[in-house]
Amino acid sequence: MTPGNTMDSFLKEVTGIINRIHTEEKPRILEAAKRLADHVSQDRIFYIWGPGGHSNLGAMEIFFRAGGLMHANAILNTDTLLSNGALKSMLAERLPGYGKVVIEDYCIGSGDLLLIVNAYGINSATIDAAQTAKANGAFVIGVSSFAHAEQTAHDHPARHPSKNNLHDIVDLAIDCKVSIGDAVVEIHNFEQKVGPLSTFANAYVLNCIVIEAIQRLVSEGINPPVWRSGNAPGGDEWNQKFIDRFRGKIRML
Repeated sequence: MTPGNTMDSFLKEVTGIINRIHTEEKPRILEAAKRLADHVSQDRIFYIWGPGGHSNLGAMEIFFRAGGLMHANAILNTDTLLSNGALKSMLAERLPGYGKVVIEDYCIGSGDLLLIVNAYGINSATIDAAQTAKANGAFVIGVSSFAHAEQTAHDHPARHPSKNNLHDIVDLAIDCKVSIGDAVVEIHNFEQKVGPLSTFANAYVLNCIVIEAIQRLVSEGINPPVWRSGNAPGGDEWNQKFIDRFRGKIRML
């Protein structure tokens, strides 16, 4: 293969999945944005968790983020972060009951809003988190790949004991379209595909929810607090005006 062709193939896949999400998931993204805007209009924080190694990047993507809502409360659970051990992270996300512990530790319950992002939508931490939050009275939005979950065998070791899929049990499900295995680019004479798409897909979905929620709030005459980059002129001064409002409410701030 000519040098650069692999990059070209990957670009086609990245833009392709984003275009599919934009076209096929727009109504559900807008519904999620409405839910989020209604929540923030009451000056309530919302929670986001990516139960699993790279799924945590979804939570990080819209937390403390330039252009993002200050009301975002990311659950950056240390046991599922790759920075504390990749193999440990995988074991934690597969541990039945662990997601329940995390949700209850954050006291997520009646009237709360929780976004769960996990491209595969099958692991124990993900399913337990969704079930626990719903049982406690929270509204749960799931971002996952419907096809990936449905095409994964029921006896796969990553699955929750219930064999449930995230998109089947949440209040509102958004399909991030990731194909089974995540990686999509083939290299001639190499058996393993390369070029994973889940981070691009999840980030696009989540940022669309946030920016549409902000647009809705502004159209209703509400100017929600939005982070500015601390690396831009005046960024620190802008952010400082709001920090005391959220200090103590957002654990990782």
